[in-house]
Amino acid sequence: MTFRLAVVDGAAALVHDEHWYALAALGRPDLADPMTAIAASEILHDLDAGLAAAEPSGRLADVVLGAPVPRPQKCFGIGLNYRNHVVESSMEMPTVPLVFTKFPSCLVGPTADIELRSDACDYEGELVVVIGRGGRDIAVADAWDHVAGLTVGQDISDRAMQFAAKPPHFDLGKSFDTVGPIGPVVVSPDAVADRDDLRVTTDVGGEVRQDDTTAGMIFDVPALIAYLSAVTTLVPGDLIFTGTPDGIGAVSGRFLADGDVVTTTVAGIGSIVNRCVRVRS
Repeated sequence: MTFRLAVVDGAAALVHDEHWYALAALGRPDLADPMTAIAASEILHDLDAGLAAAEPSGRLADVVLGAPVPRPQKCFGIGLNYRNHVVESSMEMPTVPLVFTKFPSCLVGPTADIELRSDACDYEGELVVVIGRGGRDIAVADAWDHVAGLTVGQDISDRAMQFAAKPPHFDLGKSFDTVGPIGPVVVSPDAVADRDDLRVTTDVGGEVRQDDTTAGMIFDVPALIAYLSAVTTLVPGDLIFTGTPDGIGAVSGRFLADGDVVTTTVAGIGSIVNRCVRVRS
């Protein structure tokens, strides 16, 4: 069975149709911490199978969801991982993944405000991978077995900070508080029709700016997991922002502004909707 994991009032819950079910109310108070729940994906499958006979904890429409992975040990980003994005950036096609880190403190929920601290903040809609079973030197053939689920993310990038130094501050420019909205849920990979070909779109103020599928990645999910795990031991809850398609604001000169609403969608997983708020830098 598939599952959709959410966070309501800081606690883990399963989602089915329009309702949410607290894991504690399903008889698993030991899994109330979302980080513990992520490490128990097999149990989540079993619990989801019994939801038809369970009493919902509430309606999704009546709650504000939090970041479904609130406290990852590690949060990776991958640059230049879509062929069309490499072309629009006038860069050379990478031969190994371009990896940076996003500080976990940048993560917020699927409807949280994004704080803009410069006039050069950019959107980057992404598929985000959530590690469920950790490991070191994970083989490409085994990589999907280490994935708890998939979620939607925005790698908001403050280009002013990113390019304030040479070489660029990839980590700092992508780690301001609030610039990592994720959600709305973590979806088990077996819940999507084709885990290797998922449509990613970014809409800003009603205009579609990005539209591609993950089949356009240069390094797919298994390749990224194998590459990263050869360097560092991955643990449950680690996140991988897998890269963004073409259409970014830095190329067109259309950066985010106060009041903009950014809607990021990954087919089969859901959408996050975030309002931009300009704050003093």
